[in-house]
Amino acid sequence: MLAVIAMLPALQACNPAYYASSVGGHIKIVSSSQPVDRLLERRDTNPDLKERLAISREIRNYASEQLALPDNNSYRRYVDTGRDYVSWAVYSSPEFSVGLNTWCFPIYGCVPYRGYFSEQAAEKFAETLRKQDMDVYVGGVPAYSSLGWFDDPLMNTMVIRGDVYLAGVVFHELAHQRVYVQNDSNFNEAFAVTVEENGVEKWLRERGEDAVLKDYEAGLRRYKDFQILVAETRQELASIYASDISVEEMRTAKAREIERLRARYHQLRNGKWKGYRGFDRWFDEPINNAKLATISVYGDLVSDFKRLFDLCGGNYERFYGAVEYLAQVEKSEREEALQTASSCMAGGS
Repeated sequence: MLAVIAMLPALQACNPAYYASSVGGHIKIVSSSQPVDRLLERRDTNPDLKERLAISREIRNYASEQLALPDNNSYRRYVDTGRDYVSWAVYSSPEFSVGLNTWCFPIYGCVPYRGYFSEQAAEKFAETLRKQDMDVYVGGVPAYSSLGWFDDPLMNTMVIRGDVYLAGVVFHELAHQRVYVQNDSNFNEAFAVTVEENGVEKWLRERGEDAVLKDYEAGLRRYKDFQILVAETRQELASIYASDISVEEMRTAKAREIERLRARYHQLRNGKWKGYRGFDRWFDEPINNAKLATISVYGDLVSDFKRLFDLCGGNYERFYGAVEYLAQVEKSEREEALQTASSCMAGGS
């Protein structure tokens, strides 16, 4: 399961038109929402939706009661956006770089994407980047987090993807409300993914959903294999970009490496994965630096955070304390401090 992107198109962007669009989109969604409890009481609420909302309420309560996540009004109201994604994120990278460009906003700091509530607006901005010879990737986003500044609503884009997905996204987005560090998306996203995955496994285990848990864990293992493929390709591309070959030779080598990635995926799919085709669409569509980099943002540090969680004895409050301690460490030293931690660390003891 792809980790969900935690985002709110920045409500205080420097561009007035962007600011107005972001604020308007958020207000429209929030003002259209209704309390989940009220929808569950109404006789005219669709029975299928009622069932999903009942589970969403269970998940939301579980997040605060069992995972020590914020107990507020986020995800206690529901809105049908009338579409499959609530927003779209635009990522970009230079043609010969494995890094992502960033945009900086008040409150949220610098992040490796720019978000839009309109797909058309996202594509329009993406086109301006392409004209600058940037590699660009536009991805649909099923949920976003305002980091606790607002009561984020539950949306149809979250519930239509199944109970396990819903649990994961609620845990993930609430984790951002618990700890968020400006200007360090890799740290923030890996932390939230850790809370998401550990939380879903705990939730399924306590519900006695053994078969579902087995499938979920198999999916996590496949995703780890996928991340390794992408990471290896990015390393090869980084070497190519650092070489002194000509631009045309570099383009040729880049294209060859991406095709090699597709070939290695097919080997994995038809071999170890025994024909599992869940990633076919990702590989069938165009692949570039920006698309590859998004995978690293949401996964590079997850294993380190999971190790820290174990060092904290699986205690969520202690784990959050340790993460909050790391958040105070200088960014240049933070990743190493996480990777070399031998205990739950100060603040989490």
